[in-house]
Amino acid sequence: MDVCCLGILVADAFGSPIDDIPPKGSLRLFDHMELHIGGCAANAGIAMAKLGLETSVIGKVGDDVFGHFVSKTLNDAGIDSRGVVVDPKASTSFTFVIVGADGQRRFLHTMGANATLCAADVNMEIVRQAKILHVAGTMVMPTFDGAQCAQVLQAARAAGVTTCMDTVFNDRLHDYMPVIGPCLPHLDMFLPSIEEAERVAGTSEPREIVRRLHERGVGIVAVKLGPKGSYVFGDGEEAYVPSYAVKAVDTSGAGDCWVAGFLLGRLRGWTLVESARFGNAVAAHCVQAFGCTAGVRDFEATRAFQRTARTIE
Repeated sequence: MDVCCLGILVADAFGSPIDDIPPKGSLRLFDHMELHIGGCAANAGIAMAKLGLETSVIGKVGDDVFGHFVSKTLNDAGIDSRGVVVDPKASTSFTFVIVGADGQRRFLHTMGANATLCAADVNMEIVRQAKILHVAGTMVMPTFDGAQCAQVLQAARAAGVTTCMDTVFNDRLHDYMPVIGPCLPHLDMFLPSIEEAERVAGTSEPREIVRRLHERGVGIVAVKLGPKGSYVFGDGEEAYVPSYAVKAVDTSGAGDCWVAGFLLGRLRGWTLVESARFGNAVAAHCVQAFGCTAGVRDFEATRAFQRTARTIE
């Protein structure tokens, strides 16, 4: 197994185009509605599978129609979903994704079963079978985040598994360090977005962010900069890696797809910069289609795109 993705699983309903919300008691029409699988663990896992990686997913869903949809979608994508736990007392996590005419998103989210995920739910045998454990969705798994997550990361490392983490923006917390801090010494790679990285490191400057996190014990730090690309640090490398020039239709899942491309590069022994460029290419395909992973193409098609695509300098 190449990568085990551990984290949030979500049923996403996308509505578009929606540029404003009607006042209470009124109705506003929009044109398009779709149901997709979402959540960082699912998004990254499906993108990796499309790129040709062997992937497993560990998480928790409810015993409801959305939970059945999530499990079936993972299975249909060729992902090992033995680690998906069904909680009969919790509902499946759900997000209404409000997509504007410009492709930018707003989210209305309920944590559901993700809030009850705990270390005891994690099948460590599946984790030990992977080359990389990618924890995806930190900050919205309140039971698992912090000490329990650090415990799982430490155990994975002890078994020889490379550890990695991505985060989710939580508007209820200003300082993320109390949650993230216990995990940092057990991370080989930390891959937050710039918005989340600011709340962990206490600065908005990418160069300072990566240094502060490296000083806390992280081996490789890569900060996702949205449409600007990414900034990577570690293994003797440090660089800003610009994104590719494409027209965005929907930016949902772009960060998770970037992670999929980046981790593929690391598994193939590429440099950080080469890996980040490939992550940018996978994300570029993601944003050109509606949904979190629908636009992702296979490895060869993505490499062909890189040979002709223009970057934003």
